[in-house]
Amino acid sequence: MRIDKFLSNMGFGSRKDVKVLLKSKAVEVNGEIVRDAKRHVDENGDVITVDGEAVEYVEFIYLMMNKPPGVISATEDKYDETVIDLLGDEERHFEPFPVGRLDKDTEGLLLLTNDGKLAHELLSPKKHVAKTYYARIDGRVTEEDGVAFRKGVILDDGYQTKEAFLEILRNGEESEIELTITEGKFHQVKRMFESVGKTVVYLKRLSMGSLQLDPELELGEYRYLTDEELNNLKEKK
Repeated sequence: MRIDKFLSNMGFGSRKDVKVLLKSKAVEVNGEIVRDAKRHVDENGDVITVDGEAVEYVEFIYLMMNKPPGVISATEDKYDETVIDLLGDEERHFEPFPVGRLDKDTEGLLLLTNDGKLAHELLSPKKHVAKTYYARIDGRVTEEDGVAFRKGVILDDGYQTKEAFLEILRNGEESEIELTITEGKFHQVKRMFESVGKTVVYLKRLSMGSLQLDPELELGEYRYLTDEELNNLKEKK
C-alpha cells in the first residue's frame, strides 16, 4: 500500500493533505523519514510514525451503540437524524453502517461496522442468529401467547414466523416480556404481538447473537467492541 493511501485511510486527511504532511518531514517508516507519497509500505509489518507517534493500521471497526428512540438505522437521511450522525469524526471516517435495523422508536443494541462479510453472516437468514428484545405490552400476555410464538404466528401479510421464545417477566394491564427471535422481518416483534391481539408500547433490543448490550451505555452512546466480544461474535454467529 502507498504511504499516502495508508495515511489517508487512517484519518490524516485527503491525499493532498497527506502530501503536505509528508513534505513537513513528520512521517517516518522504520525510523526513516519518508517524503515520497508513492512510497509503498507494509501496513501490517512496517513501523509508521507521524510526529513520533506510531500509527496502527485499522481496516475494520466494530461499534456497539445503545440506539436512542427518534433516530433511524441508516447511513443518511434527508429528514431524520441517523445513527451515523451520533458518531464522532474518527468513527465516521471508516464509513460504518448499521448491521440490520431497529425501528425509529425502538431502543437498544445496534452493531455498526464497515466489515461487510461479518454483517452478511449476521444477517443471513440461513444463520438463524438469535436476537432478544425486552418489551412492554398493552394487555395481559398469556402462556397461550408463548405457545403460539413457539409454533409460529401468522403475520398480517400471511407470513408464518419461525419458532420464537417468550418469557413473561411481569403480567398486568401492561405486561413486561422478553422475546427471542431468529429472523428479522419488518416490525416483526410488534406484528407478532398484533397477531395475538396485543400492542407493543416500548421495545428495546438486548442482544444479537453472543453480543449483549452494555448496561453502562446511555442512550445514544457507543463504544468499540472488546476483542473478546468480537471473537465470540465471529465464532458463534
